Amino acid sequence: MNSQISSFIENFNLFMFILFAFMYLYQIIYMFIAFKEKRKQRQVNHNQHKNRFAVLIAARNEEVVIGQLIKSIKKQNYPKELVDIFVVADNCTDKTAMIAEREGAIVRERFNKEQVGKGYALDFMIKFIENEYAHKQYDGYLVLDADNLLDKNYIAEMNKTFNEGYRVITSYRNSKNFDHNWISAGYGLWFLHEAEYLNLPRMTLKNSCAISGTGFLVKAEIFKENGGWIHHLLTEDIEFSVSQIIKGEKIGYCRNAVLYDEQPVTFKQSWHQRLRWAKGFYQVFSNYGKSLISGVLFNKGNRFSCYDMAMTVMPAMLITCFSIAVNSSFYLAGIFGIIDGKEIIPVTTFAILKSFCWYFGILFILGLITTITEWKRIHSSNWKKILYTFTFPLFMVTYIPIAIVALFKKVEWKPIAHTVAKSIDDVLDNVKN
Repeated sequence: MNSQISSFIENFNLFMFILFAFMYLYQIIYMFIAFKEKRKQRQVNHNQHKNRFAVLIAARNEEVVIGQLIKSIKKQNYPKELVDIFVVADNCTDKTAMIAEREGAIVRERFNKEQVGKGYALDFMIKFIENEYAHKQYDGYLVLDADNLLDKNYIAEMNKTFNEGYRVITSYRNSKNFDHNWISAGYGLWFLHEAEYLNLPRMTLKNSCAISGTGFLVKAEIFKENGGWIHHLLTEDIEFSVSQIIKGEKIGYCRNAVLYDEQPVTFKQSWHQRLRWAKGFYQVFSNYGKSLISGVLFNKGNRFSCYDMAMTVMPAMLITCFSIAVNSSFYLAGIFGIIDGKEIIPVTTFAILKSFCWYFGILFILGLITTITEWKRIHSSNWKKILYTFTFPLFMVTYIPIAIVALFKKVEWKPIAHTVAKSIDDVLDNVKN
């Protein structure tokens, strides 16, 4: 009997490994495509039509950072008369509105304790612009978070990709506090990997990219078609991406448009934020999973993009959690004498350790490759870049308990305090040997 159970455990883990590898093999192929693409110099027509943009910033108690963002927008190498900055001070109890207005933004305050979240704030401001500034005839909306900073060529580069016909565009998401600790660096490395090793190959293959929270451009007509911002799940960014991809939209990526944002630095903050993300991904799959699967089967023009998004929002963590649960159940059964543990406990222990080592090793390789190729764009001392390459897998592994808790816990949107009041020049100067 024990030999049969041991054989089942070994075969089960082999099957789970093969299933995982099969489902995510395409992301390994993505990396080779990214290597090749990163060597190319992209040819762009520099005689560009200059579009008119409205910048949307949803801010809640962001008095510390909002001013620096607006300053970085004002310093853009782009005609100032074609860019208007709109800030919705959402349920603020500080001086966010006053500071934003002082820096030159068009500000409206919103107070609503029932409809809480970034999506509602964005919809509020979009409706305001449509009612009060329709005469401006904006071509697109740039959506930013209050803690962001923009490279001086950000809008000009986004404008180039916009002129290629993309109606939704995401950008290169860097970090302004990468060097703070292993938590902020973990976020920073993942966003760099997402930009260059997921979105860049997607763009190269003419598949759809995905927006990631902040730093994206949407053609004005999309909001008119949708009736404003209608996405209010816990991860409104991925919900928006998935809904557009299902409709057949190709989301573009502008790698030369560099944005810096602030990452959490305490594990408590990180836990709450990623718990919301994990729950939000489950919500998106629950609401859109059927349509994504239908897109994989029947949407010839966007079939692979639907598959890519389906893999993004759901299976990886659930497969990992399921594998851990099965192995742990046999381990505990051996510990408590439900089955003879002499053979079972060593087999399950080895299986769990082997899975962990594979997971850790793959994540280390991803982090290492990203660190090496993006070395010059990571604003941190060299020794910290090396150190945080080794802590990156640990940061990612902590997603496993978060994903498990998110399955059962009710999660609500909560703001994260931003305190890194750096200017864009401060960030760019932060490169030490």
